[in-house]
Amino acid sequence: MIKKFKIMFVCHGNICRSPMAEFILKSRVARAGLEEQFQIASCATSREEIGNPVYPPAKAELAKHGISCDEKHAVQLQKSDYDNYDLFLCMDSWNITNVMLIFRQDPDHKLQRLLPDRDVADPWYTGRFDIAYQDIDAGCSALLKKLLK
Repeated sequence: MIKKFKIMFVCHGNICRSPMAEFILKSRVARAGLEEQFQIASCATSREEIGNPVYPPAKAELAKHGISCDEKHAVQLQKSDYDNYDLFLCMDSWNITNVMLIFRQDPDHKLQRLLPDRDVADPWYTGRFDIAYQDIDAGCSALLKKLLK
């Protein structure tokens, strides 16, 4: 039986960075013909954007790269998600703090930043969806290489 990797991307509102990561990784996995080996999702630590679609500039940046996220609407991380995913990849250190408020513990060390050496800058504040895309794409590329070793 083939191992199925269950990945959850996390950011504050689930309308910019985490859905970008979800759909970038889904695109990479599809191009490699590995869809059956992955379960990929994204969520928010806050309730502010629940039910809202991907923020239009984030959606437009994905579209520039041939990636659609039309069906995505923001959802909030639940404590029960801990048992359903192998990795929770946060966009920044503040997201990790907020995830720990929900999970209360991380006994299996599933929680980490997408970029191990720094945060993915929040384009909601910077306006640089292109830079966020580049950072997230690089993080997803490194993640995929690591998982498939």
